[in-house]
This record gives sequence, structure tokens and C-alpha cells, in this order.
Amino acid sequence: MPKRQSHTQRTIRKRTILTSDFSMTTVEEAIMQDETTPENIDDVPVEKAEHTDAAVSSDEIEHKLNDAEERVLRAQAEIENVRKRGQRELQDILRYGEMNLLRDILPVLDNIERAVDASEQTTDIESLREGFRMTAKQIEKILEGHNCKQIEADNAVFDPAVHEAISQQPGGDAVPGSVIGVTSRGYVLHDRVVRPAQVIVAANE
Repeated sequence: MPKRQSHTQRTIRKRTILTSDFSMTTVEEAIMQDETTPENIDDVPVEKAEHTDAAVSSDEIEHKLNDAEERVLRAQAEIENVRKRGQRELQDILRYGEMNLLRDILPVLDNIERAVDASEQTTDIESLREGFRMTAKQIEKILEGHNCKQIEADNAVFDPAVHEAISQQPGGDAVPGSVIGVTSRGYVLHDRVVRPAQVIVAANE
């Protein structure tokens, strides 16, 4: 009962003020009539749904950022591993690139050593000469197996890209400017000159 009496007095007081100040009293009366409306704005309950959605959205963004950062770090680590592996492979190629060539040449060296030993025990020059021919053919075969081929020079038109003229001589019936003699064979590796052929060129008469 005391609470009800207090509510009645407050209502009467506000209605009295209504006759002297209509606009202000109307607002205040509306507030006072709603007993559930708090008198202080700080007492108004905050809507938790918006804050909850904001918190969830913030956590989701942070999770995505962390996930993206982790993927970037993994990618950077993989790139670094590939770079280091490439460097090691390049160093191995530079250091051991001649391994196959050396394996092919060593048997030739063995044959030469055998020929030297045989020359000390025989006077058959022709057999020694044949042995050296076979050794030379063996070396040429090895070079071809490694894509190193001999430059054609005999009777060819002089080509400064692959020939080196060491002299000019009258060539008789030979076409002037053609190769009439080879003093040192030339070789190419694929399409690159390893050594030009040293040649004698037919002079203009």
C-alpha cells in the first residue's frame, strides 16, 4: 500500500505541473507513467546482441589474419628452401660437372699407358702406330658422346667463325679463299666453338 500511495502522489504532482508548463510536463509525465523506464540514462541496459556480433566479427577477422600470416610465412620458408636447394645443385654442377667426361677419358689413359709399356718391349713400329690410331678414335668417340664434334675444315670455304687462318698459300686448282690444309682440328660443343680449326687458306692468284 505505501508504494501505491507514493505512485498516486507523483501522478497528481505531475498533472498539476501540466497546467503551468504543457510541453515539459508532457515529456516528464510520459516518463513517469512508465514504471519500467529508468530515471538515469546510465541505468539503460545495453543491447548485448550488437556487442556479441561485433566481438564475433572481430575474433573472426583476427583468426583470418593469423591464418593468412601463417600461410605467408610457410610460403616464404618454402621459397627459401627452394633457393638454397638450387644453390647447392648449381654448386654441385660446377664442381662435379666433368665427372662423366673424366670417367670416359680414364680408360683412354689406361690404353696409352699400356701402349707406352708395350713400346719398351717391342720394335714393331706399325703395331704401335695402330695402337695410337685406335686411341685417337676412342677419344673422338668420347667427345662425340659429350656433344663435342669436330669442325669440318678440309676443302671448306674459309669461315672466320670456326676457322683460324695461320697462313695463305697458292692453292693451284683450289678455289681462292678455301681451306687447303689443316694444322690443328677445331671442335664445337653443341653450337659453341671450343676451339677454331687452324687452317691454311688458298690465296688469290
